[in-house]
Amino acid sequence: MSAAGKVGMFRVLCLFSVLHAAQLLDSGMLFPRESASRELKELNGLWAFRADKSPNRNRGFEEAWYKQRLAETGPVIDMPVPASFNDVTQDATLRDFTGWVWYDREVHLPPRWITDEGTRLVLRVGSAHYYSVVWVNGEKVVEHNGGHLPFEAEIGSLFRKDPTNPCRITVAVNNTLTLETLPPGTIHYIRDRSRYPDGFFVQGTSFDFFNYAGIHRSVLLYTTPRAYVDDVTVVTDFVDNTGFVKYSVSVRGTTSATLKVTLMDKDGHCVASSNGSSGVLKVPDVKLWWPYLMHENPAYLYSMEVRLTAGGGGSSEDVYTLPVGIRTVHVTTTQFLINNKPFYFHGVNKHEDSDIRGKGFDWPLIVKDFNLMKWMGANSFRTSHYPYAEEILQMCDRHGIVVIDECPGVGIKDIQSFGNASLSHHLEVMEELVRRDKNHPSVVMWSVANEPAAEMPPAEFYFQTLIKHTKELDPTRPVTYVTASNFARDKGAPFVDVLCVNSYFSWYHDPGHLEVIQLQLNTQFEDWHEKYQKPIIQSEYGADTVPGFHSDPPVMFSEEYQSEVLRNYHSVFDQKRNKYVIGELIWNFADFMTAQGVTRVVGNKKGVFTRQRQPKASAFILKERYWRLANETGTLPPWAKYPCCLKNH
Repeated sequence: MSAAGKVGMFRVLCLFSVLHAAQLLDSGMLFPRESASRELKELNGLWAFRADKSPNRNRGFEEAWYKQRLAETGPVIDMPVPASFNDVTQDATLRDFTGWVWYDREVHLPPRWITDEGTRLVLRVGSAHYYSVVWVNGEKVVEHNGGHLPFEAEIGSLFRKDPTNPCRITVAVNNTLTLETLPPGTIHYIRDRSRYPDGFFVQGTSFDFFNYAGIHRSVLLYTTPRAYVDDVTVVTDFVDNTGFVKYSVSVRGTTSATLKVTLMDKDGHCVASSNGSSGVLKVPDVKLWWPYLMHENPAYLYSMEVRLTAGGGGSSEDVYTLPVGIRTVHVTTTQFLINNKPFYFHGVNKHEDSDIRGKGFDWPLIVKDFNLMKWMGANSFRTSHYPYAEEILQMCDRHGIVVIDECPGVGIKDIQSFGNASLSHHLEVMEELVRRDKNHPSVVMWSVANEPAAEMPPAEFYFQTLIKHTKELDPTRPVTYVTASNFARDKGAPFVDVLCVNSYFSWYHDPGHLEVIQLQLNTQFEDWHEKYQKPIIQSEYGADTVPGFHSDPPVMFSEEYQSEVLRNYHSVFDQKRNKYVIGELIWNFADFMTAQGVTRVVGNKKGVFTRQRQPKASAFILKERYWRLANETGTLPPWAKYPCCLKNH
């Protein structure tokens, strides 16, 4: 065997061991897709809605609102799904409401879904904040702890009990945050009756974005055959011009089934196939998945069709198709490598946030954001500070936008949030996140937290355990968390693969003193790298800016001040990015809403775009910089090499 052949065989054997390590979860959470064997019905639109404003917020359970139509329990209003409920009405008490809210609607199904006993019927909620309970015709079918991630239940038998009547779906959602939730929070009861009314309490949080709540992503019903593809896991690699797709398929509903796995290129031509529940697909003349602006043909996706046949004579068949991008990720002490080439993150931090709909999923907004990111030459973003909708990651796969996928571990400041209960929940959330996002080529790194109190004594065990578990779930991707701690006291930094550091010199520190930025930033980088010998991403930097406010000389909150902050940071980035700094992510892509307070005037204004997606002066600075970086580090398509053409892309 040639040397290249031996290397290829070794890589394939490594793929087998990596995939085996990743199979720790007992069920799948495949994104629902229609196929010859699967149908789906979205339940988006107007639902009946009622907030439980009783003193103990528990009246809905005490009176069993789920046993009847919600409208029969008392006054209801229309509520759009998906959307946050906070900004939809004129009710100030609902905007800041904490506690249980209730939704319901009736559903009519296609008759074949009911009459065909061989059809599974699954109810799926894409995301609800934060604790959810779901009933179908008054019978509880699922509970879920935590927002931002999907949950589902098989409900066919409940529909079939009385197929002549519409089926009623009831969802109760509680947005209360405690020291053991993610993100954590506290409830403060104030009992001074001379100053506060009876029952007065405040939901406290340690994060800087509005605590939007409700059903934030699509609710849908989908079908599969009784014998079905439950989960698919892919791990990819390549040697020279040959790609390798190691796959594993889990099946439920049958003990005897045959599987045919076919990998197709963009034109629908078969490039590799295999039989069985696991194997390696060998792809000749492979087209790799490359990030946007790093290659003249970025974001190439194959389609992997999994066809399951169960029973004699092919009596039952299930078909599921998964987009697959073939790429590798590696980290050294100074570089982040995608497909063995150095990758430099020049991108943004974002929020799922917009007027009226809050965190509700909104396709026009998503498409607009991607157009703006590509216009400014951004090649990456972090899902600050929680997992984003699956559809957003699918857009990243198709457009070549690289993602640091972050869990909701933001605001972990209290020592009680490092306890066993919190850690157990945090581990479960990472399992759900990895299970959902493991097959996205755009996802290149997991982030387990943002700005925790990492100097506290329990933080060392907490993050050592959390990061180790995440690597067991997915050994193919590096793991980080985002820190704002002192480099010498950060107890989690030894366990991460990449250092992600937030700093706001001349803003939260030495406000107004632009002259200190370069010295302090240089010291920050030198201190962190000297101690840990790991690559560094500047994961947040920026300054609040009121759009249209100008001042020369620059003063805080002016567009000129934000621009000067960026220029000073960029000067140091340019000194360090050929050494060990591997990325820069501006805070923030767009202005976003926060809780009311004396330090925020209708939200956080650090965006380079307004909340309505109009550019500030800083957006043009980033555009010029990011396209220059792309020209220095990437292999651009012809249209991207000429500034006169940029406005069309």
